[in-house]
Amino acid sequence: GYSEADATAAVNSLSVDWNTQAVRSAKQYLSMMGFSCSGLIEQLSSDAGDKYTRSEATYGAQQAGAC
Repeated sequence: GYSEADATAAVNSLSVDWNTQAVRSAKQYLSMMGFSCSGLIEQLSSDAGDKYTRSEATYGAQQAGAC
């Protein structure tokens, strides 16, 4: 029920650290099953996965200890 302008303003006001979110996702995946570094990056960045950018996915995998 919000106008497009109001919805756009609300989304634009968000401050999300996608690298931090990628690390959280990577740790969650690693807690459920084993992933290689490249496999975890692929999972985090794939359309079937979390859709992080390749850079965010790589950061997440590295910080989670998979690489």
